[in-house]
Amino acid sequence: MYIYSPLFNEILIMIEQVLEILKYVLPSVVVLVATVMIVNKFLVKEIERKQLAIFAQNSETTLKLRLQAYERLTIFVERMNAKSLISRYYIQQATAQDVQIAMVQGIRSEYEHNLSQQLYVSHEVWQTISTVMEQEITMLNRIGASCEMGASATEFIKKISEYIVNTESTIPTDIALETLNKEAKRILFNS
Repeated sequence: MYIYSPLFNEILIMIEQVLEILKYVLPSVVVLVATVMIVNKFLVKEIERKQLAIFAQNSETTLKLRLQAYERLTIFVERMNAKSLISRYYIQQATAQDVQIAMVQGIRSEYEHNLSQQLYVSHEVWQTISTVMEQEITMLNRIGASCEMGASATEFIKKISEYIVNTESTIPTDIALETLNKEAKRILFNS
């Protein structure tokens, strides 16, 4: 048997009201949760897309900087080649020591000017460049030391030319250029 009481009636009315409210609120909550999930997924994808675009742009910029570094170092190596040094520093009226000092200072100055390029090239390439520079300076100093004090620049240039002709081994600057060329091509074609 059921006992009917006003309290029970009020409870039923309250339950009906709660169910009526839930009928409208629950679908809204489901829609809100679904919307948040969709928007979140979209934003994550959009952020990833923008990060990829930035990465691609940075990669392109980095590639340009690296290739410019290889170009600059190639020019440096070409300029420290003995033949190039002769054409730039030979002054007929100068002494052998004056030309030798000018050549060595020119190489060192250009090396210092290009120090920042080591950021963009491999350790192997930078070591090759540094070693070749030291070899060129050593060669110039050795030939300069073989000239008598006050000897003419013409005598110094003649000894450099003889050294170049009589050297059977590969010229160090050629090795450096080959190393630069190989690595630049590897980077260019692997990008």
